[in-house]
Amino acid sequence: MMLDPRRNPKLVNALRLLAPGTDLRLGINDIIKGHLGALIVIAPREEIEPLCSGGLELNIPFSSQMLYEVAKMDGAIVVDDELSMILRANVHLMPDAAMPTSETGTRHRTAERVARQTDAIVVAISQERDTVNVYTGGARYQLDSVNDLLAKATQGLATLQGHRVQLERGADELTLQELRGDVSIDDVLNVLQRAEMAARMIGEIQRNVAELGLDGRLVSMQLVELSEGVEEERLAIIRDYRNVNGDDVVLDPLAALKYGELVDLGCVGRAMGYADRSGVEPRPRGYRALAHIGGLADEETERIIAGFPTYDALMRATLRELQAVTTERAADVQQGLRRLHDRHLKHNV
Repeated sequence: MMLDPRRNPKLVNALRLLAPGTDLRLGINDIIKGHLGALIVIAPREEIEPLCSGGLELNIPFSSQMLYEVAKMDGAIVVDDELSMILRANVHLMPDAAMPTSETGTRHRTAERVARQTDAIVVAISQERDTVNVYTGGARYQLDSVNDLLAKATQGLATLQGHRVQLERGADELTLQELRGDVSIDDVLNVLQRAEMAARMIGEIQRNVAELGLDGRLVSMQLVELSEGVEEERLAIIRDYRNVNGDDVVLDPLAALKYGELVDLGCVGRAMGYADRSGVEPRPRGYRALAHIGGLADEETERIIAGFPTYDALMRATLRELQAVTTERAADVQQGLRRLHDRHLKHNV
């Protein structure tokens, strides 16, 4: 499974500048319709100036129409990093020829080298293929059409909805097991697996939304609804059951798992610190239970967890015992834990 290059934060920011409806994207669309090629460099003047040779010094206000007009010349176009001015046109760029590149065409080789050598965003428009490639740092990405992006986003929402249903079902079953005191390590890892799959799909759709710009508003609204609580569930499971010190010690190896590894509970278990799952009898610490209580700060959650040695002690805590560790929210915590108990245990007797 190939890693989505849009995981690069710099590329995500570049795609926002190039989103449909922006002046930059309108200008690029006009260049494509005019069957022109172009090399557009977006960078502060002082950063790109050492790589520029010849051309015309323009310093004119940026607009999609003017971008199209100057693209009729052969050289590169230099735009300031605020997209307010077209600084130069018909420029010959001279990046370090020793800079590694995987590209073959002259325009694209130059684009990749400039992006690697500077912090510039470089857009290469192919005259022959009508394609648009974006380079920033070591990342390269070919822009999709709006229709293709919407199709991907819609399919992603449907997939996320399926993950969300399975996550909620597994989370409810895990809560019931916690209340009964018979938690299985495989059930814990299954829920974490679903949460990680949902989180990855959320990230992919977010990148589609960033690339869609204004055309992604409806997708964004649906995503907000479907992603609610997913990250909180994933983090609470890790904090409840990790067999290592620190959340990042789990989050980083979990994020590094390829899809084929993520569907293997053994790999998920090792990310959680379980080299061997046989004979493991996991005990929750109470993070998932407290996550159901709205507005509880992390610091307060930690104080409550530290104040009760076991999950059972937390669930049976009296108001006075809770007040000893959290004076302001003791009543809310007690009521929230009781509701959690009643909703899951009484309804499954």
